[in-house]
Amino acid sequence: MAGENGGEPVLDRAFRILEAFTAVEERLTLTSLSARSGLPKSTALRLATRLVELGALERTPDGQYVIGLRLYEIGAMAPRSQRLRRIALPYLEDLHLATGQHVLLAVRDGYEAVLIDRLSAHDAGRVMFRVGGRMPLHATGVGLALLANAPAAVQEAILRGELTLEPEHDTLSSEDLRRTLARVRKDGIAVMSRPYPEPMTSVAAPVFGARSVVVAALSAVAPTGRVEPAALRPAVIAISRAVSRQLASANAGKGWAD
Repeated sequence: MAGENGGEPVLDRAFRILEAFTAVEERLTLTSLSARSGLPKSTALRLATRLVELGALERTPDGQYVIGLRLYEIGAMAPRSQRLRRIALPYLEDLHLATGQHVLLAVRDGYEAVLIDRLSAHDAGRVMFRVGGRMPLHATGVGLALLANAPAAVQEAILRGELTLEPEHDTLSSEDLRRTLARVRKDGIAVMSRPYPEPMTSVAAPVFGARSVVVAALSAVAPTGRVEPAALRPAVIAISRAVSRQLASANAGKGWAD
C-alpha cells in the first residue's frame, strides 16, 4: 500500500516506528520516536497512535511508548523459532543446570543472528542481548558458530563489511575473522570474549537440522575468568549434538536450510 502522495508505503513507515526501539532504549518519547525513525513528528504520532490501537505499541503512564504484547504474541507463533525452541528447551535447561550460566539459542536471519531463547541465572553476569534481539554474526559466540557454517556468499559479505565491535569500538580485520571462522569449522566450537557490559566469555556450537545443515547455534556464557572455556566446551558440544539428533529424528529442520 503506497503512502500519501505516492511516498513511502504506510507499512514501511510503521516498521520504522517499531524498529526504533532497542534493547537499550525500550521506552521512547514521541520526540525520540520521530528522531529515531526519521519521520516527521506528526507522522510518527499518527502511526504510533494507530499502533497503540492495534496493540503493537503501548503507552506508559508518563506518556512514553513501548512495544506492545500483541507483537510478542504474533512473534511467538513464528514456526522457525517456535518449533526449534520447543525441541531444544529441555536440553537448554540441562545445559543451564549443568553450568549455572547464561544459555543462549540463536538462528541466523540474513547477515545477523536473532536470539530466540535465553536461560539466565540471577548471578551469572550481565549480557547485552535479549530474546528477540539481533546480534552481529562476527562479534558473538553464537554468531561465529552460525557464520562459520553459513553459505560462502554470506561469509564474504560479512568479511567485506564493517567489522567493528560495539560498544568497544575495536575493529576486527577480515584476515583475523577468516582465520577464526576456519578454526570454528575445524573445532566445531566458537569461543568469544567481550568486555562489555562486563567481561564475559561465550562458548558456542552449531545445531544441525535436516541434511546436516546448520539451523541454529547455542552457547553458554560465563563471566571471564570465573569459568574456563575448556570447562564449558564438553557440555556445550554434548547439548548441541543432542538437539541436532532430536531435530534430525523429528525432521524439524526441514526447510530451515534455505
